[in-house]
Amino acid sequence: MGVDYYNVLKVGRNVSEEDLKKAYRKLAMRWHPDKNPNNKKEAEAKFKQISEAYEVLSDPQKRVVYDQYGEDGLKGQMPSTGSGAGAFANGSGQSGYRFNPRNAEDIFAEFFGASNPFSGMNGSAFGSRNGRPTFGDGKFGTENSFRSFNESGTSSGLRKAAPIENKLPCTLEELYNGCVRKMKISRSIIDASGKSMLVEEVLSIGVKPGWKKGTKITFPEKGNEQPGLIPADVVFVIDEKPHDVFKRDGSDLVVVQKIALVDALSDYTISVITLDGRTLNIHCNEIITPGYEKVLPKEGMPIAKETRKRGNLIIKFDIKFPSRLSTEQKSGLKRLLAGSA
Repeated sequence: MGVDYYNVLKVGRNVSEEDLKKAYRKLAMRWHPDKNPNNKKEAEAKFKQISEAYEVLSDPQKRVVYDQYGEDGLKGQMPSTGSGAGAFANGSGQSGYRFNPRNAEDIFAEFFGASNPFSGMNGSAFGSRNGRPTFGDGKFGTENSFRSFNESGTSSGLRKAAPIENKLPCTLEELYNGCVRKMKISRSIIDASGKSMLVEEVLSIGVKPGWKKGTKITFPEKGNEQPGLIPADVVFVIDEKPHDVFKRDGSDLVVVQKIALVDALSDYTISVITLDGRTLNIHCNEIITPGYEKVLPKEGMPIAKETRKRGNLIIKFDIKFPSRLSTEQKSGLKRLLAGSA
């Protein structure tokens, strides 16, 4: 099998193109020989291997060959159908291929392009060859030069695009129980050759029980890629959809129950279907006066940071008074209520 290129870049065999680029960017910056003056020979070997691994795995055709036949298949002494990757076979029916790794410097320079972290340094201090930075001759500066950019390969002087915010409307049930929302986005990316291409991606958002309106979920650098600019963060902001029964007040849930005056003055049972589908039968044997509220502890919204705790369910009453009473009804009410004052 030879060298395990996936292991070299610390990625899985199903790695996406985007994650592959992130892995190369991080490792190439970490193991650049001029950043490792005390173990330069080891760094040069690792840097070369990292570049070779990226060259193979970022090329769909080379990657297919490697996945089937390994490094030996890539570099075997078998006839090729042309330069680069392609279909191949020898006279015995065995697969054959010839791969010659490119210069690590060329891959590095091509990868960073206009976003080259060294382009922001002071001019000729790093030297150049055919428009790309030169390596291995000390012209890249000292280790301190690398401190002006981080291991993601982005210069600290680069401007980052403004965050892109999108509302994420959620039902009260989703915010009560939690859910997974999938959002499809389209964005432009720059591939290893420097070309811009439009890709679609599905982002999974795990909405946690108890999240409130205004909660933000950030996907770092998922905006459009542009030369010389750090991609924007994509931010989803939780928004609450109106509910037919409940109104949220912080961690409490409020229900307004309409009742007739006769029910307010006598025993009354309320049935409430909760956001998780349970039925609560709430018995009221007290006199319900205007402004009265009945509180059921721990039947409100979950508290996001303390999942075992919940707010309260508050029942408010809208008492419907009769629009008119007959003389006989008024007299009857006086008799009934005369001794209750």
